[in-house]
Amino acid sequence: MKNMFSLEGKIALVTGASYGIGFAMASGMAEAGATIVFNDINQELVGKGMAAYTEKGIKAHGYVCDVTDEDAVNALVATIEKEVGVIDILVNNAGIIKRVPMCDMSAADFRKVIDVDLNAPFIVSKAVIPAMIKKGAGKIINICSMMSELGRETVSAYAAAKGGLKMLTRNICSEYGSFNIQCNGIGPGYIATPQTAPLREPQADGSKHPFDSFILAKTPANRWGDAEDLIGPAVFLASEASDFVNGHVLYVDGGILAYIGKQP
Repeated sequence: MKNMFSLEGKIALVTGASYGIGFAMASGMAEAGATIVFNDINQELVGKGMAAYTEKGIKAHGYVCDVTDEDAVNALVATIEKEVGVIDILVNNAGIIKRVPMCDMSAADFRKVIDVDLNAPFIVSKAVIPAMIKKGAGKIINICSMMSELGRETVSAYAAAKGGLKMLTRNICSEYGSFNIQCNGIGPGYIATPQTAPLREPQADGSKHPFDSFILAKTPANRWGDAEDLIGPAVFLASEASDFVNGHVLYVDGGILAYIGKQP
């Protein structure tokens, strides 16, 4: 049974994994035996990521690459294949969000979110699939969102991108499943990270932040998720244990999508 979840001998590329949930998933994959490769947008972030992996005792390989640049991505994949080996596992984790009411958002900002959150997974997946076909196996994990299913104020571009990413996940499954390539998604719920810390800080009078109360009331688990909650699902979808799971989005949300909420 343990062998089914082992990633020994596998090379995993996790985009944007210098910190946050990407770093947590990559660290978990390393513990399962994978060799970790990651990228970020600039050398400063890559350097911070390398220091964080080293501190955890993980020998990672970090590269600077803009995942929206197709030529740069193709060069990155070629370099990884030369310096580390053929990529067995791809996690399309890099993403951005711009919280702006739709009618106040410029088309340029909308396109930027789509470019990073949807076009980039297309570009990186397209770059690694040929070698996976040649190898006869591969795992692609797209980091989707609850916004792959739901809308919410101020996130029109993000929801559009993540909804598209869900369908890209299904289409990669449809086109390349016969080559023993599994493409699935993970849809995180509300995760406690440094970026969301201000939304969880008590108010001056000691009461909960209104958004914190809102999330807890909507989540049957009655808590925010931790980045570590995504490790098990990521390792599962990267391992042989999921060889007949394809085109699926696994929502790791504490049950929020299943719950209509408490009666007022």
